[in-house]
Amino acid sequence: MATVNLTAANFDEATGKDGIVLVDFWASWCGPCVRFAPTYERSSEKHPEITFGKVDTEAEQALAAKFDIRSIPTIMAIRDGVIVFSQAGALPESALESLIDQVEKLDMEDVRKQLATHQH
Repeated sequence: MATVNLTAANFDEATGKDGIVLVDFWASWCGPCVRFAPTYERSSEKHPEITFGKVDTEAEQALAAKFDIRSIPTIMAIRDGVIVFSQAGALPESALESLIDQVEKLDMEDVRKQLATHQH
């Protein structure tokens, strides 16, 4: 599956469903973003069960602000509608694959319990 452009109009729908969604916050003027793009694309082809989204921070400034994106690229992992990872910086392919593996192995029931205790 190729990457999907995420916008304010489709972001919540794309990230709110069950399963894993990775989001790459990027901009065309950002050198590390441009260098990371082929790695992200290759990974999307290896993992058709995962949605690989891209948010152009220039075109989608409100989305970037909503998630307090201060540095790009920023990679965010969302599983079953819950943000489970967010980090600035381009990841090498091995680190991206490791992130995917870790997100797949998460016990989402445990994650939700932890979130519930932190929200009080």
